[in-house]
Amino acid sequence: MKFDYLKKYVRTIPNHPKDGVMYRDITTVIEDHEAFKLAIDAMNELLKDIDFDIIVSPDARGHIFSSPIAYLKGKGLQLARKPGKLPAEIIEEKYNLEYGTATLQMHKDAIKKGQKVVIIDDLMATGGTLKAITRLVKKLGGEVACICCFIELPELNGREALSEYDIRTVISFNEDEI
Repeated sequence: MKFDYLKKYVRTIPNHPKDGVMYRDITTVIEDHEAFKLAIDAMNELLKDIDFDIIVSPDARGHIFSSPIAYLKGKGLQLARKPGKLPAEIIEEKYNLEYGTATLQMHKDAIKKGQKVVIIDDLMATGGTLKAITRLVKKLGGEVACICCFIELPELNGREALSEYDIRTVISFNEDEI
């Protein structure tokens, strides 16, 4: 694919955090200034034709990719955080992960009614995190314009779980790919 050259920067750690999981580590991407720039440029390019008002990203690695893109696009950024991290009144959504369960929270005033939202994350696996954010955005009156992730794990069917949305990813890894 167009951005496959970026795969070489992603470290794969077998059996983390549990047996059978091939963990795709993006710290090797963000520690290399050129790789990180290339990753952000690729995501920015994927969003060039999307009309939107604000970006939402989840704790914690989504924030790494969403912040520079918000800056480049001249857009605001809202955070979907783990419980107990946001100081104002919140709404929350529980969801399933590839290897467990979790909860995300957003401020009740994070999205204004009718705002078009781009959701940015580092990785799409089962789609659980992203689906939870889409539900939070809808609860707040927003509309999901696009979901953009640096990495996709297609064998975990996240795209299928989010089939109603425009999903754009930079690179994808098959489960057995190292």
